Amino acid sequence: MPNIINIDSLEEAQALIGANDAHITFLEDMFDVTIHTLGNEITVSGQDDDNVELAEDVLIHLLKIIQRGMKVNLRDVQSASSMAKNGTIEYLLDLYNEVIAKDNKGKGIRAKTTGQRLYIENIKRSDLTFGIGPAGTGKTFLAVVLACQMLREGQVKRIVLTRPAVEAGENLGFLPGDLKEKVDPYLRPLYDGLHTVLGTEQTDRLVERGVIEVAPLAYMRGRTLNDAFCILDEAQNTTEMQMKMFLTRLGFGSKMVVTGDETQIDLPGATKSGLIEAVRRLDDVKGVAINRMDETDVVRHPLVSKIIKAYE
Repeated sequence: MPNIINIDSLEEAQALIGANDAHITFLEDMFDVTIHTLGNEITVSGQDDDNVELAEDVLIHLLKIIQRGMKVNLRDVQSASSMAKNGTIEYLLDLYNEVIAKDNKGKGIRAKTTGQRLYIENIKRSDLTFGIGPAGTGKTFLAVVLACQMLREGQVKRIVLTRPAVEAGENLGFLPGDLKEKVDPYLRPLYDGLHTVLGTEQTDRLVERGVIEVAPLAYMRGRTLNDAFCILDEAQNTTEMQMKMFLTRLGFGSKMVVTGDETQIDLPGATKSGLIEAVRRLDDVKGVAINRMDETDVVRHPLVSKIIKAYE
């Protein structure tokens, strides 16, 4: 007997189905079910009763979000599906209740998975937070969003964003241009987050005034960073000494977030990753939060999480 979901209006039904039935197609593939739509009625059927129930749960919870006046896209469907499979779908509405910050167009930015929500809570609560996970889990973007929000609220006086200039064996010396032109491509993901929240013009103004500093890791040596929100991105490509140097820059009234992917180390030869060593040494240190995210927290194209899983 197929499960039937009745929807109040055609507008809500269309929002739930998605453009060109994209949401339905994704759910059918994810749970191996068949979903039929007719007017305000959606029917879910399949060989596995458990999968039918999971797909139905996803649709019901997404419908509740739509009924609260919020838009649902394919990323939301993907996140809800992952939560259903993990048995955490009941927490989906909680993710949409809290707006972390608003982007430069006034749109609310929210956690998309329970892993992201825990990561955000740890950053707010701890002075030093490690965000470890594969590409697409939002570990860098969310850290930048929180940094911008704390700057807006006056909780910090500046933002310091840095990452090691090590990428897939390339050498800065062989790149054209002056130092800024050599380094900027490596820092682009950090700029992307700033532009989303603050807009390009405001970001540029704050960078010019020194309120936001985006610099290679080597520039951090010998400094103490007070009243600052500091983010070290791509930390898996730091050496042990570079990581120690960065962590000991932490000053009064500051927060630090260290992000990285332990499966994407580009250090030469037998060089040990500073990220792996830091997590090992600081695992039980009070005041340090270590967040691990996986493919279920990926909020990029649905194929990305499958690719990550295939390579594990």
